[in-house]
Amino acid sequence: MQTYGNPDVTYGWWVGNSVVTNRAGRFIGSHVAHTGLICFATGASCLWELARFDPSVSMGHQSSIYLSHLASLGIGFDEAGVWTGVGVSTIAIFHLIFSMVYGGAGLLHSLLFDGDLEGGPIPQTKKFKLEWDNPDNLTFILGHHLIFLGVANIWFVEWARVHGIYDPAIGAVRTVFPGYGDFGMLLGHQFDFLTIDNLEDVMSGHAFLAFLQISGGAFHIATRQIGEYTKFKGSGLLSAEAVLSWSLAGLGWMGILVAFWASQNTTVYPIEWYGEPLSLKFGISPYWVDTGDISDCKYFLGHTTRAALVNVQYYFGFFCIQGHLWHALRAAGFDFRRIPQTLANLNPS
Repeated sequence: MQTYGNPDVTYGWWVGNSVVTNRAGRFIGSHVAHTGLICFATGASCLWELARFDPSVSMGHQSSIYLSHLASLGIGFDEAGVWTGVGVSTIAIFHLIFSMVYGGAGLLHSLLFDGDLEGGPIPQTKKFKLEWDNPDNLTFILGHHLIFLGVANIWFVEWARVHGIYDPAIGAVRTVFPGYGDFGMLLGHQFDFLTIDNLEDVMSGHAFLAFLQISGGAFHIATRQIGEYTKFKGSGLLSAEAVLSWSLAGLGWMGILVAFWASQNTTVYPIEWYGEPLSLKFGISPYWVDTGDISDCKYFLGHTTRAALVNVQYYFGFFCIQGHLWHALRAAGFDFRRIPQTLANLNPS
């Protein structure tokens, strides 16, 4: 955290990151507890949407963000291929149970386990102790994150291959497997990826991401700092605040990209589950509006699921970018306290 040269700075209770900045064990506890909150919100919201679901109204015209995503994954269909919500409650309850597991793990890491990962019965944990200005340490931890992301992509590809996902082109769930080696088609989608209209290309992209992330993760784990550790390579910039700023940048651009993708793409976001494509408008800032008949939309202030998802994602991404700029400037040493001082000096009266 930026201290502006004051080694004894204290933070208020609302600055939660300050208590985990240099304590890897507490940092992990925060992450695990946050995962528990996400799991609880997902499971509870899924049950809430299922309880108020009206089969006489299109899913895309209801409060159905979680149900829509599950339907896109081919979950909730009966043996005849009709979406009935079968199995959805099981998934929701599974998330609720694991939210308690994650919550307990977060408490253990925060209150009982070593807060600095320097002790404990498993000596390997010391390798994951955060050392903000140690590039070898950070690249080692980054490598493991990349591998986990790559494995998640493989799971998704295998789910589509074994179970199948919903294909709006045929109006049914089908298996999709483009293979793990044919990535040449990706070069043709560098600038038109928002208009991809077949599931094979979508899954091929995820397979390529799995290869890229696992390869990158192995590289970061196996390699160490080469040459002198200079400012060009991050010396003096690698800090908790810098990493936070990069994380916010990633979240921000993903949110903005998803907004543009989901507003128009009906292959990944089928009309049956999300509602009709949206129209982009400009006022003080960009926003998207419904293009179909929304007279039967009861929730989201009378808008479709797609409209709610896209607009929330865009502004979520926008404000994450602002947070990125704030923390990136602080990590670089910019003192925001100078701004009011400078403005005061501009007004001699």
